[in-house]
Amino acid sequence: QPVEIVVDDITVEVVRKNIRGLRLRVYPPHGRVRVAAPLVASAEAVRQAVVGKLDWIKRHRARFAAQSFQARCGMTDGELHPYLGQQYRLLVQERPGPAKVELCGLDTIELCVRPGTGTARRKELLDQWYRARLAELVPPLLEQWQPVVGVRAAHWGIKKMKTKWGSCNIRARRIWLNLELARCSPGCLEFVVVHELAHLLERLHNKRFYALMDSFLPHWRACREELHNVPLAYDSPDD
Repeated sequence: QPVEIVVDDITVEVVRKNIRGLRLRVYPPHGRVRVAAPLVASAEAVRQAVVGKLDWIKRHRARFAAQSFQARCGMTDGELHPYLGQQYRLLVQERPGPAKVELCGLDTIELCVRPGTGTARRKELLDQWYRARLAELVPPLLEQWQPVVGVRAAHWGIKKMKTKWGSCNIRARRIWLNLELARCSPGCLEFVVVHELAHLLERLHNKRFYALMDSFLPHWRACREELHNVPLAYDSPDD
């Protein structure tokens, strides 16, 4: 059963699992903090690990607070939206004609909508744009990495996932990638693609799997850490 500890006035939920390393997550919208700790880790070790990550925790809680404010604003001019790891300001243009989303200059995403278009539709349009961009980026990565890994996915797709960056159905040889990867750096997307392809060779997260990842993508741990640090409520890019 989860237990709670308080560190620097921050309540932290601690869950014991049969895992090697400690995993710390901060969840939107209110910055809930949760730690998955190895069964053998002492309570003091868990506390010290949280203390060592306090700056990281507070930084993410501040980001969530800012994001919560932006969400309440509702897809309006000036909001920051990430794309491929960079922040872009949203420029909303209300005018007759078909809706469209496109990059404008080096730091702007332009959203053209009909006058009176609501927040939900604006978000839908932006998600569609993210999906289209991700669909352009994935095939070259698959063509690059499938020969290296020595496998070929029968199918791949993009969908929203609440707890995973990617998933792999080994029997069907189908790979799913989280739509949110369009907001992350290209290196993170590459990492998840290679990660899921490697699962076609080894289903489990064991020594063989990590050895495969080391051979294919030696810097994969840095990419995983980057995904851990993005302000998103994902449990682990290892799933």
